[in-house]
Amino acid sequence: MPADGVVLMPLHFVKMHGLGNDYVYVDCFAQTTGRRDWPALARAMSDRHRGVGSDGLILIAPPTAGAGADVRMEMYNADGSRGEMCGNGIRCVAKYAVRRGLVPRTGAESARIRVQTDCGVSIIEVRDARARVASVRVEMGRPILAARDIPVHVSGDRCVRQALQIDGRELFMTSVSMGNPHCVVFVEDVSAIDLPRLGPLIERHPAFPNRTNAHFVAVRSRSEVAMRTWERGAGATQACGSGACAVTVAGVLEGRLDRRVTCHLPGGDLEIEWPTDDGSVSMTGPAEEVFEGVWLDGSE
Repeated sequence: MPADGVVLMPLHFVKMHGLGNDYVYVDCFAQTTGRRDWPALARAMSDRHRGVGSDGLILIAPPTAGAGADVRMEMYNADGSRGEMCGNGIRCVAKYAVRRGLVPRTGAESARIRVQTDCGVSIIEVRDARARVASVRVEMGRPILAARDIPVHVSGDRCVRQALQIDGRELFMTSVSMGNPHCVVFVEDVSAIDLPRLGPLIERHPAFPNRTNAHFVAVRSRSEVAMRTWERGAGATQACGSGACAVTVAGVLEGRLDRRVTCHLPGGDLEIEWPTDDGSVSMTGPAEEVFEGVWLDGSE
């Protein structure tokens, strides 16, 4: 029971994932959630030994008045910190909203939905909405490239292939924000990277005042990459949708990639497109429901 003595009702949740990037989802339309400590609950539910097990907690809630959205996504990482955007998470939010009737379908098997996030409203198309695994296309918006807005402390207006001193070695990074910050490092072989060691060092490097997501990327061709991710606030993850978008943008900026790219992540593949320098980045990938459950009072 919470310290202030408030009695909370059991909390219904759904476990979903996009390419293994898994979250616990709470429907705030369907139930009264009470005055909960969401960061503490995210830490408790994300624990893979004593909780549900996940990369974080995502609330599916009514949108803010005037936002021009159908639903709102509120995201907490596994460490309880707030996340502005999650590409895999937002695909699952859209699928859930369509499948559970929070928005009307435009056809028997598809729907368009507007999801409000901490970095704006994303337009999403859900295909095969009735299926356990749906295909979802998300307009992720224009990438943020100005260093001060990412934010990242570097010389110059943009951070494209700039040196970063990590653990006694020099890495060359390109930094992009997709509403949340990303650091992209191109390497010869992603399997040779000591991700548990280098990931936290990059995430918390002084160059990134708000911390950052770290991605190591090997180019297979101008339209294909392999990548591994250390996600801010969660650690090594099977996939990162906003990260795949940032990787594609970084590859274009460095002259390594074309504008349509297949990103191979440990959990599976995402299709990314950045059609023009001033255009929105689109991401297409799956969203899958795993199980439903009830979190009991006092467990947070």
